[in-house]
Amino acid sequence: MATAETAATTASLNVQIDHMTEHDLLEVCQIEGLSDLSAWGWDAYHKELQVAPETVMLAARLNPPIDGIEIAGFIVARVIASELHVNNVAVRPEFQRLHLGLALLQRTIVQAKQRGARVAHLEVRAGNQAAQELYRRCGFREVGRRKRYYRSPTEDALLMSLSL
Repeated sequence: MATAETAATTASLNVQIDHMTEHDLLEVCQIEGLSDLSAWGWDAYHKELQVAPETVMLAARLNPPIDGIEIAGFIVARVIASELHVNNVAVRPEFQRLHLGLALLQRTIVQAKQRGARVAHLEVRAGNQAAQELYRRCGFREVGRRKRYYRSPTEDALLMSLSL
């Protein structure tokens, strides 16, 4: 089991990245609702928690919590065979632009490499420039497009990959 990792993103914000638990799911669903993610909901996240050891589910925890908020962001991914598939990455709007998404993604890539992954894949909304830039900063490159992949609103997905 990986140890928790602390990422100080600003002088006044202390964040610890560690494994997501069932206790985190209400806040994870709140963050999902505030983001551009396709809705999974509590049940899907709960089921994903049960699929260990394939899953990588991490939470960026505020230490100490701020105004009752414990979780600033999260990532959900799976390692199957030699591939990492990133499913969801989201950060609360008030904590965006503090490199939390980058820290979550980098930590997930490290765990995937430790599990033998050689390549990472993800889909991202064609209009989500901020997410695309995050992925590019980690080395992902666009490798394809899925027409009308997303709903509410309907939008193409860009396929991005990274050799690990």
